[in-house]
Amino acid sequence: MSKTGIFYSFHTNKTSKVSEKIVEAFGSENLEIINAEEVNEESFLKFDNYIIGVATWWDGELPNYWDEFVPALEDMDLSGKKFAIYGLGDQKGYPENFNDGVGIFAELIESLGGKIVGFTSNEGYSYESSRAERGEQFCGLCIDQENQARLTKGRVEKWVEQLKSEFK
Repeated sequence: MSKTGIFYSFHTNKTSKVSEKIVEAFGSENLEIINAEEVNEESFLKFDNYIIGVATWWDGELPNYWDEFVPALEDMDLSGKKFAIYGLGDQKGYPENFNDGVGIFAELIESLGGKIVGFTSNEGYSYESSRAERGEQFCGLCIDQENQARLTKGRVEKWVEQLKSEFK
């Protein structure tokens, strides 16, 4: 398996905790951990496989640190690279844009030639709409720590096993 980078903000409480679970399940020896708030073009482009943590802020927006990196991303050719995206959202508090950040980031990556992997079922969630939704799946791992925290560990472990085969 090629070296994989995991990108997330080290300063976000819930996303960081989920990220740590992903690192533990994946094996830290197989990952390079990068703070999304300090990412630049060079540190971003050096991987073939990516795990990207994207929370959804407010009414369906990317966090500032990713939003600020979008202009640099838009100039990149991501052909041949695989991306697995995970994010946190609140399906009861924000049911009209549950985990939109995952979908927004996936759309951007695909427009630049990157391949999205790590699709998960949307079964067991209750929300009105989500840009992360593709048919009966999410284009990544959608976590709701507000309402379904007890399901997080199992969802992460299942997703990581899936990624290990998809990243080959």
